[in-house]
Amino acid sequence: MTATTTNTKRGTLIVVVGPTGSGKTALAIALARHYGAPIISTDSRQVFRGLPIGTAQPTAEEQAAAKHYFIADREVEDDFNCGKYEVEALALLEQLFAESDYVVAVGGSGLYIQALCDGMDNLPEADVTLRENLKQRLANEGIDSLVAELRRLDPAYAESVDRCNPARVMRALEVCLTTGRPYSEQRHGTIAERPFNIIKVGTDLPRDILYDRINRRVDLMVEEGLVEEARAMYHKRHLNALQTVGYRELFDYFDGNISLNEAIELIKRNSRHYAKRQLTWFRRDERVGWFSPEAIDAIVEYIDNNILQN
Repeated sequence: MTATTTNTKRGTLIVVVGPTGSGKTALAIALARHYGAPIISTDSRQVFRGLPIGTAQPTAEEQAAAKHYFIADREVEDDFNCGKYEVEALALLEQLFAESDYVVAVGGSGLYIQALCDGMDNLPEADVTLRENLKQRLANEGIDSLVAELRRLDPAYAESVDRCNPARVMRALEVCLTTGRPYSEQRHGTIAERPFNIIKVGTDLPRDILYDRINRRVDLMVEEGLVEEARAMYHKRHLNALQTVGYRELFDYFDGNISLNEAIELIKRNSRHYAKRQLTWFRRDERVGWFSPEAIDAIVEYIDNNILQN
């Protein structure tokens, strides 16, 4: 008789990753419909209300196709981060897996995906003086100065960090300066055990096609009212939720520093750069199976095979 092992984990989390504009949302909905699964977002900005266009939140039609969570469920003023996301998402998954064998997670925020799948590392807190010093440097010197120092202290993380997210740049610098060691060396410790199976699939497109999709997507966002959406948030521009591509460039336009056409071109350029950094991040994860986002049959076969192996 052949001995068998019993998988005691309850449910399967299908995690869809990939760069911005690569078709993750459509793929996640297709998988959710195939497996009869709800969807939780792993996007650090789609969680906020008032930003449907700039954060590419699923449309009403897309949300009607599958139940979504962590979409526009809190205000931009709310303090929300990947640590809080981990706690809330795990509690939600416990409820969802009581009702469904599958849940689909989708988004492009690498830290949120890491928090969900592997847990957050126990990194030291910086002292108040250091944090205030970095905030002052950001105000006086701009983000490029902080990125340059991060590149000196931790070139590996500087390559992948979202340069349009000052909070992440400052946090990495805090850890480097507090411990004297690169942030990237301290982030990947013991992977937390999860009570569910995890299967990761990534959306893979040729670079020229991806960049063209990003450019056309930005044009569509502008047509749909991105400028007006950003203007409505202009008085809140200091909030962390708005320190991201699409809003920062338009805030500069509102300030009279650049023209609207220049702002739009910068959004396209910065979105392409962000996509490149996302790919750098996700490519390091050997657990991701990469597919064309339209290859639904091949992706389902890959998922089903992994389920059998688990």
